[in-house]
Order: sequence, then structure tokens, then C-alpha cells
Amino acid sequence: MPLTAGIVGLPNVGKSTLFNAITKSQILAANYPFATIEPNVGIVPVPDHRLDVLSKMYNPKKTTPATCEFTDIAGLVKGASKGEGLGNQFLANIRNCDAILQVVRCFIDSNVIHVEGSVDPIRDAKIINLELILADLDVVSKRIPKLEKKAQAKVDDAPFEYDLLKRIEQTLINEQPVRSMKFSEQEAKYVKNYSLLTAKPFMYIANIKDDYLTNPEEDKEYLKLKEFALNEGSMICPISAEIEAELANLEDEEQQEFLNDLGITEPGLNRLVKETYKLLGYETFFTTGPDECRAWTFKKGMKAPECAGIIHTDFEKGFIKAETVSYDDLIKEGSYLKAREAGLVRQEGKDYIVQDGDIMLFKFNVTK
Repeated sequence: MPLTAGIVGLPNVGKSTLFNAITKSQILAANYPFATIEPNVGIVPVPDHRLDVLSKMYNPKKTTPATCEFTDIAGLVKGASKGEGLGNQFLANIRNCDAILQVVRCFIDSNVIHVEGSVDPIRDAKIINLELILADLDVVSKRIPKLEKKAQAKVDDAPFEYDLLKRIEQTLINEQPVRSMKFSEQEAKYVKNYSLLTAKPFMYIANIKDDYLTNPEEDKEYLKLKEFALNEGSMICPISAEIEAELANLEDEEQQEFLNDLGITEPGLNRLVKETYKLLGYETFFTTGPDECRAWTFKKGMKAPECAGIIHTDFEKGFIKAETVSYDDLIKEGSYLKAREAGLVRQEGKDYIVQDGDIMLFKFNVTK
């Protein structure tokens, strides 16, 4: 279950530059609106030092990290939900994403034009947010009339769904995102089926000048956006798209020297992926052995059989138990054998809630 995130924002805020850095690809990042004409998708490995350590310990034939899929959406403009600019076709591209990341420009550069004529992070954030809200309102408003007669006739769950949609509609009319609402478990299932953009986990990526990388709090424009994000309960991640693009083109040793010169410990992209994981409530378990060491992404709170099913559906169907040791315990003891001798390797059953960093060996039996 790879993480999928859609990157949105106004034209010329640094989206494609950031995406180039993420994927080390060469997508056109020209200094004019709509340089990105088709949605660009890049699958990148999720940085995790624990997998590196396990790989050195087991020396497997293959090491496979968890992956993260980013979709770069062409720059939206005011009126996109009504077809302005390149319109609704781009909003449709992110309906299947797990999360939406909005890049907001916080730097002033006379050499890079701004589609609104000036740099104003709050205004820009509100423009994109409103377009997402209006796009959702269009979906909901088309669905309500189709349910109205069935709801009046009390057909199946139509009254329940109709009332839910009317509540959502009013929230959107009030220019509030669906993620600001609270839903019961049954309501949440319906909401998920609608694939509403503003119901998705959301984070701002503040594209700042490299002068402020070591201390973003000194950037007044970033502080404005941070306060705005916190007030609406959203996460925010400061990054310099330009610096990340430069880092992406360097070899590992050169990259580390560049980071040292900048006074930072890791690329901003590593933080971005980690923050996106946190946003979605994702965690990682590992499988190890002489053939392969692999990181697997799972949703926090999942039980052992569900995690087994991520590897293969047969593992979940025939789940018996999971031989489990925590990463910290394994590293502390120095080997799997020593961890077992210390009583730290556990046999976990169907009700075990998998923890981040668990190293698991699933036992299963599927009868034909």
C-alpha cells in the first residue's frame, strides 16, 4: 500500500521544481503558467535508516524500501473549478490520492512571475482551498437531487445519505473543508466513496528562500502561512524547492558536503516524506532474511493478519501467527538469535496490533 500524494498549487510556486527534485526527473519547470500539461507521477523510495541497518545485518540479495507516489498537478488558477485555466481535468487527477499537498510560495523573486501579481501566501492558500471546496460542492450538488425522491420514499439508506450530503453541502457553502467535519463510522464510509478533495488529509508545503532553511521562523511570510495552517488544524512543512533540486543532482558524498555547508542534517524531501507519513497515520514494519530485507507501509492500528495481507492475500486468509521482534530489541541484542535467546522474539496472534518498526515473520496455512 504505497502512499500516494497529489501536489497542487498556483502556477510558478515551485511545484514542478519540487517534483523534479523528488523524482530526479526533468519535467519542464518553465517560468510561465501551465508548464505542466499532463499529470506527472513519480514513485520514490521512503528514506528509513532502519532498513539500511537491517540490510547491513542480514546482507540480503535484495533490499526493498517502502515507496511513496507523488502526482504533480498542473498549476491551478482562480476559477479552476469552473473550467478556468486548464480547469477541472486536473482536479480529477487527485481524487484518488491519499493526501493533498499544497505548495505555497513564500519567497519574493522579481525574476519569477506570480500569476496573481504579488506574493501573498495566505491569499494564495485561500485561492486553492476555495477551488477544492467548489469542486467538491459541484460533486455533492449533483448527487443530492438524485437522492431526494428516494429519501422521501425512505428507500434503503437514501434518507441517511441524503441528510449526510445536505450537511456536507452546507459546510462547503460556508467555505469550510469536509475534513473539518466529524463523522460516525457509517458516515465515514459514505464520505470515502465520494472521493471528496477537501475530505483528504492536507498539508501545506511552504516554499521558502534558502536563507531561511536553518531557521524558517525568521521568515515573515512563512510565519504568516504557519499561523494560518495551525488555525485551520493543518500541518505545514517548510522547504526550499530550489535547494532540493540542486541536492537531487549531486552524488551522495557531494550532497552531504552541501548539506553541511547549508547547516542542515538531511534533505528537506526526507522530512517531507516523513511528515506526509505522519499526516496519513502510516507506519512501517519489516521482513528480513537472506533473500530480501523489505519495508512495508501499513496504517497505524492495523492488526497482524491485515498486515500479512499487504504482502499477499493468502497470508491474511490463512494467518496462524506472526513471529515478531521490535527493531530496537533486535539492534540492542545484535542478532535475531540473541534476541530470541533473550526472550524478545514474540509469537503474536490475530488480535495483535502491529507497531512501527516491528520485524515480522508470518506463519500461515491455506488449504485448497
